[in-house]
Amino acid sequence: MKKIQKTNAARLLDRAKVHYELISYEVDESDLSAGHLAATIGEDINQVFKTLVLFGEKTKHFVCVIPGDHEVDLKKAAKLSGNKKVDLIAMKDLLATTGYIRGGCSPIGMKKPFPTFIHETCMQFDNIFVSAGMRGLQLKIAPQALVDFVSATVCDLIKETEDLLWHTKIE
Repeated sequence: MKKIQKTNAARLLDRAKVHYELISYEVDESDLSAGHLAATIGEDINQVFKTLVLFGEKTKHFVCVIPGDHEVDLKKAAKLSGNKKVDLIAMKDLLATTGYIRGGCSPIGMKKPFPTFIHETCMQFDNIFVSAGMRGLQLKIAPQALVDFVSATVCDLIKETEDLLWHTKIE
């Protein structure tokens, strides 16, 4: 069995004596989606969280950790972070800002600590999955342990799911 190389995020958790598990998986460079990742590791998509970095005019950079099959609600994120308007940072700026690349961005161990917001559904689970800081490696961690470690705010961050039923006008 191949030994899993520890990432900076894992080493930081080790130093803090935070319990976690490293889950390795085969990376499909053509599909880095959370849905594909959840299927690959055989876990519920609602427990697989993605890490997004946003930028606001007042607070600058901050982090949102949301369920993998949802989109961040930029209006909610702006209000929660104390900004009038926010947007995702440009992909080309991700590595320089965080030290991580797309598909391997962990909320733990970024170049600098940024304010972090985690979607409230994380608390429904004993464990959630977040990137361990590289493609092909996830952290399985108790949500409260993650919240405490990154000093996150637990809140509602996602867009409401739209009603997919089509209504027709009857004449």
